[in-house]
Amino acid sequence: MVRTDTEEQRAHRRRNRTLLRFAAVGALLLLVPQVNAQQASPALPSTTAEDIEKFCTNIADTARDQRYLLQKQELEKLQSDVDERIVLLEKRKAEYEEWLKRRDDFMARAEAGLIEIYKTMKADAAAPQLQEMRPELAAAIIMKLPARQSGLILSEMDPKKAGMISMIMSSAADPKTSKDRS
Repeated sequence: MVRTDTEEQRAHRRRNRTLLRFAAVGALLLLVPQVNAQQASPALPSTTAEDIEKFCTNIADTARDQRYLLQKQELEKLQSDVDERIVLLEKRKAEYEEWLKRRDDFMARAEAGLIEIYKTMKADAAAPQLQEMRPELAAAIIMKLPARQSGLILSEMDPKKAGMISMIMSSAADPKTSKDRS
């Protein structure tokens, strides 16, 4: 007759085997501290401590030299990185200076052309246009025109605007506020 186990019986046997294994491991663990407690730790011979000290003393200079070499290599790498960045910054500075020079040249030509335009305009036509500009820009343009024409243009402007522009022009000519002070 063939006997067949049910799932429940098989699970029960597995649990029993697992418990037996845990019990065996636990018994071994209880014995281990006692075994270790009975064994004396082997004392290092005095020559071993002396040998260790000699070894450390002998390699100290070599280790220091190696550290210095690594530090030197790291510093050289950092120096080359800094040098590369300096070259890049100098290149960008040159590009910026070139761009600034071109901009300044353009502004000078544009300003000269603008001054020439206002020189040829009649005062009654120039006044409304200058009145609508930023006061600093209008003052700069009027200052570069001949005095007679500047006076006519200011007389054609709104008195408040003309007064504001005149104040800007006078403060620009004042040595205490001018950039060109000596």
